[in-house]
Amino acid sequence: MLWRKFNGDPIELPIKEAVANAIQRETSLGYKLKVCIGTDSQVKGLETEFATVIVFLREGNGGFMFIHNEKTILKYSIKERMLVEVAKSIEIAYELCYLFTKYNVEMEVHADINTNPQFKSNEALREAMGYILGMGFAFKAKPEAFASSSCANKAVN
Repeated sequence: MLWRKFNGDPIELPIKEAVANAIQRETSLGYKLKVCIGTDSQVKGLETEFATVIVFLREGNGGFMFIHNEKTILKYSIKERMLVEVAKSIEIAYELCYLFTKYNVEMEVHADINTNPQFKSNEALREAMGYILGMGFAFKAKPEAFASSSCANKAVN
C-alpha cells in the first residue's frame, strides 16, 4: 500500500512505522495529538477512486495528513460504496489502533455519510455507525466528519 504526504512526497516507510514516527516526533515537540481516519470516493466513468487519509491534529496548532489512493473498476450502488469507504477506514484504523493506545492518542473514524435522510448516502448510516462502533472506534458522520468529507475529498484526484 503506497502512502504519500499532502505535498505529494511518498512515504517510504511502512505506514505503521511512519505513523509511529509522526506520533513520537509530534509528542516530543509537546503537541497533544488527535487522529481522524476517513475515506472518500468519486466515480469517474468506469472507475471508482478511493482516497483514505490519516489526519493528525495538533491541539490548537494545525495538523497534517497521510494519503492513500486506489482505483477500481467495480460498480457499486451508493450504499455499497459508502460501506466500502467505511471498510477502508476501519481497515487502517484497526491496523494502527495499537499505536494510538500505546501513545495515548485519541482516534476517530469519519464516515462521509450524511445524517440528513434527504441525502442518498444516508441509506448506509445505520450500518456504517454499527460497523465502526462495533469495532470499538469513535464515530463521526457529516457534518462533523471532516477527515472524509473535506480532507479525503481533496485527495481524490
